Amino acid sequence: MSDLDGTADARTRTGAESVRSRTPAWTRKQAAGLARVDDAVKPVVYPPAEPVSDEVYLWDTWLLRERDGSIADVGGYRVAFALTAPRDLLPGKRHDVATIRCFYSADGESWESAGPVFEGSDPLGSRQWAGCALWDPDGEGPSDLYCYYTAAGEAGEEELSYTQYLALATGGTLTASDDGLEVEGTFTHESLLYPDGVRYETEEQSRGMIYTFRDPWFFEDPATGETHLLFEANVPVPEGSDACDGDAIGQEFNGAVGIADSPTGDPTEWELRDPLLHSTCVNQELERPHVVVRDGRYYLFVSSHGHTFAPGIDGFDALYGFVADSLHGEYRPLNDTGLVLTNPENAPFQTYSWLAFPHDEELLVTSFFNYYDLEGRTLDQVAELPPEEQFRRFGGTLSPTIRIDLDGDRTRVLGKLAHGHIPLPGEALPELVTRDVDVGRGGYGASH
Repeated sequence: MSDLDGTADARTRTGAESVRSRTPAWTRKQAAGLARVDDAVKPVVYPPAEPVSDEVYLWDTWLLRERDGSIADVGGYRVAFALTAPRDLLPGKRHDVATIRCFYSADGESWESAGPVFEGSDPLGSRQWAGCALWDPDGEGPSDLYCYYTAAGEAGEEELSYTQYLALATGGTLTASDDGLEVEGTFTHESLLYPDGVRYETEEQSRGMIYTFRDPWFFEDPATGETHLLFEANVPVPEGSDACDGDAIGQEFNGAVGIADSPTGDPTEWELRDPLLHSTCVNQELERPHVVVRDGRYYLFVSSHGHTFAPGIDGFDALYGFVADSLHGEYRPLNDTGLVLTNPENAPFQTYSWLAFPHDEELLVTSFFNYYDLEGRTLDQVAELPPEEQFRRFGGTLSPTIRIDLDGDRTRVLGKLAHGHIPLPGEALPELVTRDVDVGRGGYGASH
């Protein structure tokens, strides 16, 4: 290595350490208190009468939103996008062929498919992972519909790779009629953002179990009017760092919520900024970050798995949350530990990939129906089952929407709605009843 290379490495190390030091952290002390408390546990989920689709699985799902974050109305329809894969594919292989499809509903309960979003165009990557969608028909930009997504791998690759970068598709639109909703036009795809190696770890720098630079999520700050793009990432922790008291294994757990800004508000132009939050020494994967603003507070939510917590911390597949007084504020974990919503102990993998959105005085959380009826098996053990049993135990559709009370830095599960029920703000929710002691099939009484 030349002196010049050594100087560059030193600058990178110093820069990365500086980023971590000035970024709010989810600490081991906070996460050490994680426990499956009643106020955070959802009821056992059972299969719906009919899945959203008989042809494809769907999992990570996001709603079409307007610039202010509200659920968009396109000709009387609310619209969702989801990662999908054919139902004749083993569930564990679905990420290898993931494509984005569009679904729509007139009542927020019954959903129909509008088909693949990017049919007729060439999306980036060998497959597409989660993102978000912006509906801005009155904006000054080049498109009505902005589809942000994760480009995973490289188009045409013979062997799947796990390169990830943020991408955008514009040019297409949504057209509604009495017969339903259609995706029309031809999309143009462009890469938006790559990790810089200082604020955000590159694939080459990664030492952890999973590399992440994905899950873009558009957000316009109501207090400042500034335009942002959140995403999942990792912060660089160079070998030999003092992080985690020098523990090299702990340093591999370096999840972060990244952010980019659009200086002009143009939804196609972005510049990387320091992360909003990192979880070095705690958790490696802070998936699908998104923000809800309530009473002047900023609530940052992420999904994460039990197996992505660092050794010595017992977490769960769950929705975790943090609160600050501004978007770039000092985030502190909700409920002291960060745990907002998790699965019951006897069904720990039944749902995943949670998305929170406000409804009147409550917070609603949607997710997908994942693996159920596992009889104590781990997910690794599920992969060893005969194919017919793997198919039987995977939901691959929308799960019940959970109702949550949000009060300052405290949350509490109130009840649930039907599978895939996405109400608009003006639509009343069922009357809440006293929560049942048994959170099994009985659930939450009238809130079913």
